[in-house]
Amino acid sequence: MSKPVAIITGAGKGIGRAVALEFTSRGYDIVLTARTEVDLKVTADVIGGGLTVVGDVADPKHAEKVVEDTMRQFGRIDALVNNAGYAPSRTIEELTIDEWRQIIDVNLSGTVYFCKAVWPIMKKGGGGAIVNMSSAASRDPFPGLGAYGAAKAAINLLGLALAREGEPASIRVHTIAPAAVETGMFRSLVSKEQFPTDKTMDPAEIARLVVQCVSGELAYTNGEVIHVHKRLK
Repeated sequence: MSKPVAIITGAGKGIGRAVALEFTSRGYDIVLTARTEVDLKVTADVIGGGLTVVGDVADPKHAEKVVEDTMRQFGRIDALVNNAGYAPSRTIEELTIDEWRQIIDVNLSGTVYFCKAVWPIMKKGGGGAIVNMSSAASRDPFPGLGAYGAAKAAINLLGLALAREGEPASIRVHTIAPAAVETGMFRSLVSKEQFPTDKTMDPAEIARLVVQCVSGELAYTNGEVIHVHKRLK
């Protein structure tokens, strides 16, 4: 019997790389995609393999290519993690139309494209699990993250709608909305002086939660938004 297969977007670093490591430890074959080839190669080296597909999630044809390449190599898709994100800090006065479109295209449209691409395969295969990465910004954004927060709020609702659509086909859809996670993207927005590292979460903590959603350990959260915050010591 072949191993279960997981596709991870935004897999070049941060949460995506941590998710790849966690899935690998659970015996999955991994498909990694991101825009930067060198980052994907590092992740592949870290996990000891994996299929890498370079491309932009904002391009609907990229989702189709990733799925085609996955089926050609592995013949199945059991899990999809929509982790790719784009979060410039811009007030409404600073935000350009091009930036707004990219925020929506990467965070929201890319998620839709990949869900749409894997859906018929999961349906035919008897089910699967999708985890969409949202953010605490979807309900309480830092100043300047209004556009990003709006895109993530849309993902929250999308997850509920897709969970209802997927129930007859045994496709679960989970949404995880972390607060501050120690990643390059977070540090591009907030300095360590503004937000110390002892208040952030490790990407590995989010990765474990992602895999618990996929494995069925958190099957009861199907359609829900799981808000995750730093544990108090």
